[in-house]
Amino acid sequence: MQLTNTLTMKKEEFVPHEPGKVRMYTCGPTVYGYAHIGNLRSYIMEDVLEKALGYAGYQVDRVMNITDVGHLTSDADTGEDKMLKGAKREHKTVMEIAEFYTRAFFADCEKLRIRRPDTVVPATSCIDDFIEMVSALLEKGYAYLAGGNVYFDTARLPSYYVFGNQSAEDLAVGVREGVEADENKRNKTDFVLWFTKSKFEDQELKWDSPWGVGYPGWHIECSAISIKHLGEYLDIHCGGIDNAFPHHTNEIAQSEAYLGHPWCRYWFHILHLNDVAGKISKSKGAKLTVSLLEEKGYNPLAYRLFCLQSHYRKPLVFSFDSLDNAAQAYQKLTARIAALSKEGQPDQEAVKPYQEKFRAALDNDLNTSQALTALYDMLKSELSDASKRFLAGDFDQVLSLDLLVAGEKPAEPQAPPELAEKIEALIQQRAQARKAKDWPAADAIRDQLAALHVVVKDTPQGVEWHIES
Repeated sequence: MQLTNTLTMKKEEFVPHEPGKVRMYTCGPTVYGYAHIGNLRSYIMEDVLEKALGYAGYQVDRVMNITDVGHLTSDADTGEDKMLKGAKREHKTVMEIAEFYTRAFFADCEKLRIRRPDTVVPATSCIDDFIEMVSALLEKGYAYLAGGNVYFDTARLPSYYVFGNQSAEDLAVGVREGVEADENKRNKTDFVLWFTKSKFEDQELKWDSPWGVGYPGWHIECSAISIKHLGEYLDIHCGGIDNAFPHHTNEIAQSEAYLGHPWCRYWFHILHLNDVAGKISKSKGAKLTVSLLEEKGYNPLAYRLFCLQSHYRKPLVFSFDSLDNAAQAYQKLTARIAALSKEGQPDQEAVKPYQEKFRAALDNDLNTSQALTALYDMLKSELSDASKRFLAGDFDQVLSLDLLVAGEKPAEPQAPPELAEKIEALIQQRAQARKAKDWPAADAIRDQLAALHVVVKDTPQGVEWHIES
């Protein structure tokens, strides 16, 4: 498999530290609000990567953090904690906010068929691990105390800016607006490992530490969690491109200073989802969520298909016209597969060339557009229906588009006999009310039927009804 390694800005052959096994880390959400579809593009493509590695025969051990403390509104360690900001907005405790939006995030992931990682770790469960790592960095001389906080000293590194051939000016675009100078820092690129002093005193979550009561910096949590659960050598670290600087740059700095050797071989970054106005993000007040797409009548898997039609290393421009096209393509694709006969057995020799073409697309820097082309070419081929259905299911191990079930018409729930009698009686009463032009009574009976989850349809042949699922 060839992947673009953001560390070198080259497409490289993927070779894990241990043959046949992959240690993969994903930067998880900061759970202070609903994930927007720009966030979720990254998680979709990380999910495809994990499944493609599994399809290629690797055993993947994937870890994700949940940021429920410590992520400030500026990536330069300034501003209000995002979790506290969310708690104030909704008049709840920080932990109530974290629990609610963690559940909401994984509910969205389920709708998009994003597999939950093997290990999911809230930052608040690892405070002792953060303290141990910060203590070690102080002992090694890579950190210092100033103004009550603990800072990482980037001047101790031979090179701080590590991603490709980018300059400090290029990378600075990753820093959000509103950055304020921190007079405690020795160097402008230094970053906080542990806070005990800040511009706000009402931080809800604080812990005892050797340096006073406080809380961890954002960057330390991913390093400590990854090393604790995946060991000293990481194969792939994933995230959105805006995490490359400063978050992932800082992770590399503190992790390699702590370990004393190179840490992660491959960095997998997904480019932004944009609209006509630019990058879609929560900080811009965007409200494009999975729930909003559902409210507008879209199947979330149409959005997954929309993302798979583009390469992860290219910015993707979102519009509802584009999503309409993806939704139509998804409906046609799944209907086509549903129409295949379920009789017979696949020809195991005949399917191999199509599997090889699909695998080659994934091996080519996770080219999901080519993988979809392999799917369409297979459906247009002279293969038997049984072989086509087999391959659709085989490819769906990676694509996760519910290819074998989405086009099937679900069986309508059947009402038990006693409920059916009640429904029929109500329908008769409604018919009599309509005949008498007693529209308020007819509407009231329809409301009673709706409360029983009964959908009524008036047709020229009479009244049809069914129980909705």
